[in-house]
Amino acid sequence: MSAQPPDPIPISALQHWCYCPRQCALIHVEQVFEENLFTLRGQALHKRVDDPGFETRDGLRVERALPLFCDRLGLLGKADVVEFLPDGTPYPVEYKHGSRHKRSDIAACDDVQLAAQAICLEEMFGRIVPEGALYYATSRRRRIVAIDEALRQRVEDIAGAVRAALAEGRVPPPLNDEHCRSCSLRDLCQPEALAASEARARALSSLFDPEC
Repeated sequence: MSAQPPDPIPISALQHWCYCPRQCALIHVEQVFEENLFTLRGQALHKRVDDPGFETRDGLRVERALPLFCDRLGLLGKADVVEFLPDGTPYPVEYKHGSRHKRSDIAACDDVQLAAQAICLEEMFGRIVPEGALYYATSRRRRIVAIDEALRQRVEDIAGAVRAALAEGRVPPPLNDEHCRSCSLRDLCQPEALAASEARARALSSLFDPEC
C-alpha cells in the first residue's frame, strides 16, 4: 500500500519562511495579515497575470495563473506565468515588484519560490525544469535562475520546516533585524518589544543564577 501524500502547504509559505520564520507562522498558523506599500504593489502587479488563460507568443504557449501541485512534497500554489517551450518543457516566470537588484537575502527567497514552482511543474508534466525566471516590474528585466540541486534541496528543507511548524502550531521568535523594516506584520509582531522583553528576562535570570 502506497504512502499517503503529506498534507499540502502553500508554496507562498516557503517564501515567507525563507524571509522570516515568524512571519510565516503569523500568516499560516495564526492566520493574521496586514497590508503595506510593498504588499499592495505586489497585488497590483499580480492583477495582470492572475486571470487564467493562455496565448501563443514568439512560438511559445504561455499559460497564466496555472494551478500547481506536488504530491511528493505536499505543495500547492499557482504560477504567475508558465511558458511552454517548443519541446513541451515548462518554464516558470514569477512576477515581482521592484528592481532585479534586490537585497541578496530577498532574492534568495524569490529563488526558493520559483524553484518550488519548477518542482511542481516537473511532477505535473514529467519533464525536467532546469531553469526559470523572475521578472521585476520596476526594472522590466528578467533574472534567470538555475534550478540546481542545492536550490532543490533548500526547497525540500524549508518545506519540512514549514510543515513541522504548522503541525506544532508554534510561532518562532522575531529576527529583529533589517528584515523587519519592510514587513507588513511589524506592528503585529512587535520585534523590538519582544527582543527587549527577552533581554530583560535573561538579565533577571542571571541575577539569580548561582553560577554567575
